[in-house]
Amino acid sequence: MHIEESVKLDFKDVLIRPKRSTLTSRSDVDIHREFTFHHSRRTYRGIPIIAANMDSTGTMEMARALGDHDLSAALHKHYPEDELVRFFKGLQDEGRAESTAFYSMGIGKSDYEKFEAVMAQSGSAIAYVCIDVANGYTEHFINFVKRVRGNYPHLTIMAGNVVTGDMTEELILAGADIVKVGIGPGSVCTTRKMTGVGYPQLSAVIECADAAHGLGGQICADGGCVVPGDLAKAFGAGADFIMLGGMLAGHDECAGDLVERDGKKFKQFYGMSSRVAMEKYAGGVARYRASEGKEVLVPSRGPVADTLQDVLGGVRSACTYVGAHKLKELTKRTTFIRVTQQLNEVFGKS
Repeated sequence: MHIEESVKLDFKDVLIRPKRSTLTSRSDVDIHREFTFHHSRRTYRGIPIIAANMDSTGTMEMARALGDHDLSAALHKHYPEDELVRFFKGLQDEGRAESTAFYSMGIGKSDYEKFEAVMAQSGSAIAYVCIDVANGYTEHFINFVKRVRGNYPHLTIMAGNVVTGDMTEELILAGADIVKVGIGPGSVCTTRKMTGVGYPQLSAVIECADAAHGLGGQICADGGCVVPGDLAKAFGAGADFIMLGGMLAGHDECAGDLVERDGKKFKQFYGMSSRVAMEKYAGGVARYRASEGKEVLVPSRGPVADTLQDVLGGVRSACTYVGAHKLKELTKRTTFIRVTQQLNEVFGKS
């Protein structure tokens, strides 16, 4: 047993201190980023925000809607082969950016067989892949990433989830271009309650970004963002990409039927380790495990474009407050102020 004494922080524990700025308008801020990935050597240019590969938000409709604004979506892994082939070939025929959609998969035998089948039929239509597991600390996961990298050297691979610098380095050395960071911070994730395992997301982003950048890799902050200011904090902490679930839930582009309660319309949103998801895709919760997600009803929010304006506007505004002309400058101009401890002292809490 070991106790780590250093303070670890979540987004709610800090604010960004404003600094002198020469910017006169939010419109002067460029929130696009450009990366050349360490392994695939592909060049990405876009707004580095990705819809999470949950079956409600990681839809083909969401990918197209976000792609119209230079954002991306990680498709959920439960689409059938033929739909995936048609979708990716269609994007290629339309001349859309390769990064519009990530192909997502788990690390089981059937996941890899399906992936190989889709790749064989899609040709060069798929360029971005998300290898996604809840626990990225297993040897099997590392070996799976190595296998995909060895067989498909041209692909840009995002892999996770982890929350520490050592495993971030391990994944990049194994072949990941982007490491997905976050265990337990999602709005419909109950991993921290069910297992006691996790890491405050702001500190995880800071530490993993430092490790990744030292090896020429990138990270994607996955989970914990509930308001636009949280995205600004994540980018300020060093995140190269941000993955959103709950903030994009409930829109027209999300999967699921509308539910009416007391005259108001809602859409179902749930974690992919929830009982609902496991009953839907695995026939129920296996006897050896527990559900680590929950189900909520999210108010119907119309087209996602309206929410994107708020999200992107908030990030642009944060840049103007610290004088960052480009999104890539935000982390260099960010100073965080701890606020939680100060508030606790004011109200006499320990």
